[in-house]
Amino acid sequence: MTGRTDGIRRTPAAAGEQRSWARELLDHLRPGGRDVRRVLDWLAATARAEVSLQDADGTLVAGSGLTLDATLVADLCSGRIASAAWEGEGRHLRLVRIAHPTRTCVLAVSREAPYDRHTSDVVTHSAQVIELLLTAHETTEAGHRLQRATSDLRLAILQLLMVEDTVAARRVAAGLWPGLLDADTACVYVVECEPGRRELLLEECLDTTREDALVVRCPAVDGHLIVVSPREAISDALRVLVGRHADTFLGGSVRQSLARTATAYAQAVSALAVARFRADKTAVYAERTHPERLMDPAALRVWSARVLRPLDALAHHTRAELLATTRLGLEFTAVNTAKILGVSRNTVRARMERVETMLGVDFDDVTARAVVHLALHTQINLQDARTGTAADGHTPGLAHLLSGPALGAWARELLGRLDLDSRNVRRTVRTWIAAGGNAERAAQSLGVHAQTVREHVRSAEPVLERQLLAAGTDLYEVALAHLAVGDLERPRLSGE
Repeated sequence: MTGRTDGIRRTPAAAGEQRSWARELLDHLRPGGRDVRRVLDWLAATARAEVSLQDADGTLVAGSGLTLDATLVADLCSGRIASAAWEGEGRHLRLVRIAHPTRTCVLAVSREAPYDRHTSDVVTHSAQVIELLLTAHETTEAGHRLQRATSDLRLAILQLLMVEDTVAARRVAAGLWPGLLDADTACVYVVECEPGRRELLLEECLDTTREDALVVRCPAVDGHLIVVSPREAISDALRVLVGRHADTFLGGSVRQSLARTATAYAQAVSALAVARFRADKTAVYAERTHPERLMDPAALRVWSARVLRPLDALAHHTRAELLATTRLGLEFTAVNTAKILGVSRNTVRARMERVETMLGVDFDDVTARAVVHLALHTQINLQDARTGTAADGHTPGLAHLLSGPALGAWARELLGRLDLDSRNVRRTVRTWIAAGGNAERAAQSLGVHAQTVREHVRSAEPVLERQLLAAGTDLYEVALAHLAVGDLERPRLSGE
């Protein structure tokens, strides 16, 4: 055991020599050199020794694997002694206790020559530097774990909102962001940037919004950030943020109830497509005329309830889970829906297949998807309204809903825009929808190349002011327009 008098003759080191090794050791504390292994390599070279850093269990942390006395290591790790020295078999061994927040380690330095004053000082100061580096590393890791946990919590809250579980979302959010989700309504924003810049933009976005918004890395798109906030001022703050960065865009929803977060998210994504072509790089979802607003609301409500009635026999949580998954699944791919909800894509497909079976529809049929989307959209829009029978006691069907004069006029005006194209784009779009949105099958029916079909459909998008190739609300509105004018056959549903 060691103390002040260990019988070793000490030779003083020159002042210049001491300043030299001390300066080298301190260099390991600079931001670019904070590595315990490099310190041990430096110590081994400076002391002309074998160096080992082990924990209390004998696990090698860094350096060479020296064999140490287990009892001596236990005494050091327990704090009974701070250091020890041993000499024998032609070796001189020094052991120093290294303490840091989560575990205690032992620094062992073994050399053939006896320890002089210079070498002893090198070992002592090296131990202090190692302790500082281990503590700093542990603190940094704790900070990273906290950041990951907070990020996971934000995503969990968003996923709860996406499936309309606002009660659970508020409970989870209350612990870290009190009052954030107390409002009944909120807007959803999507910020788009290069994937490699998302982390930097995330930090800036968190600083900008502070406690007034839920900021989440989009689990489906690498370059997207999703922001949910009930505060009006967040819109202006995000516009300023986007204005400071090149190739960064902002899409926002109109104000929606928290239960309609999934709908608001779809609106923000749709607005983002417009923002890419605007000078200020921002856009808010335009409240254009939607086909369901041109239908008799009482009849639409009754029809929607009848179409979805097969799901009413399910337990409440199961029904809500299936409906929420289907709403997102009709807007996005199964892969992206799975990422947004935090489940596997097989789970998404299984849930949607179950809904298909219960409703008696085929989701490969775009018109069937459009009709179910209409029923789901109506249900959440009118969730507080009364259901039952229509005002005149008549039980309406889809044909009745599609035959209204207002809807017919809207559909004829919308599709009539395509008649100006001499390539007969309207026929291509109609055939493409009838083929389930499959360009190859549509091309076979038309006797043209599949690329021609894609080009026609793509050219129809700016004319109709709707995205068609990305399946979602825009495509379903165009499909409903075709049904309203009789250009496509109406799909069959078991509830009809």
